Amino acid sequence: MNDGCGKGPASAGETVAATIRSGAKETARTFGTGLMALGIWWLVYQGLDPFAKWVTFSLLTLPPGSHLASAVGFFVFDAPKVLMLLVLVVFAVGVVRSYFTPERARCILAGKRESAGNILAALLGIVTPFCSCSAVPLFIGFVTSGVPLGVTFSFLISAPMVNEIALVLLYGLFGWKIAAIYAGTGLSIAMVSGWVIGRMGMEKHVEAWVYAASGDGNEGEAEIRPTWRERVDYGLDAVRDIVGKVWPYVLAGIAVGAAIHGYVPENFMAGIMGAGAWWSVPLAVLIGIPMYSNAAGIIPVVQALLGKGAALGTVLAFMMSVIGLSLPEMIILRKVLKVRLIAAFAGVVGAGILIVGYLFNALL
Repeated sequence: MNDGCGKGPASAGETVAATIRSGAKETARTFGTGLMALGIWWLVYQGLDPFAKWVTFSLLTLPPGSHLASAVGFFVFDAPKVLMLLVLVVFAVGVVRSYFTPERARCILAGKRESAGNILAALLGIVTPFCSCSAVPLFIGFVTSGVPLGVTFSFLISAPMVNEIALVLLYGLFGWKIAAIYAGTGLSIAMVSGWVIGRMGMEKHVEAWVYAASGDGNEGEAEIRPTWRERVDYGLDAVRDIVGKVWPYVLAGIAVGAAIHGYVPENFMAGIMGAGAWWSVPLAVLIGIPMYSNAAGIIPVVQALLGKGAALGTVLAFMMSVIGLSLPEMIILRKVLKVRLIAAFAGVVGAGILIVGYLFNALL
């Protein structure tokens, strides 16, 4: 009479084993598809240079050495190159972000000592999603969770300025040295600026309703860990969302860069943004503040400026001011900050950017 009793546990064990095998097969298929896609990506990426030359000189029959050929070649090569790099890094970071969310960053930073918190916040800013539209909810969430004001600003400065898109595009276009310089200086500005703002004791210049706001009520909820397939889906969703939004700015930035590359005389930018002109760094910062762009859109312009003789420090200052002192972001932050605190924020960050610009113009 063991028919029912004897087969029950065996059936349950077989079911578990079958589930494990099915999960392993799904994971293997996911990785196999990913490796195949990466191989195709690499082959296409390697063919961009000959493709750009074919389009410029064979398809369009533009004369070599002409301004138009130089501009068209720059655009045809850089547009797919930057977009392909963007797709790859956004997908990878989308998968990483399935493990690490802004809410988890908020929990990590709450209650930390301020000096250590500034360092940790600046580092966390690199891997957490941020844009101007999320500045207000992030700020409120951090402050109401007990994160010190200075630590919050270290995060808000680092997240847009030293983001993964900026670093990967800088690496792809200029190499690891320029990317490392930008990352190091950007993190330093975020850490020091947050620490300085924290020492200024400007909590009273945050709008009163922010401190009265309650938390989101999710602290006690159990965290649900997604499957590997779901993490891949997060990466694909990130590509559709982020690349779908920024590609017009990317193409616009590359078009501006192509025009500079093709038509601006070799030494013209050296006279305006060269290391010899003391006023070039503050002028670059002032020009960058009202511009509305992001790393993906501004880096092709930076590439063209450097190619035309602009000094590295001046160009870094320009890029940092566009990304880190964006006027639209300031306007959005006005909902939660009083004017004096916004002015202090812009002044401290701006001073850090000026120091970086002058330092690298002197050293390089």
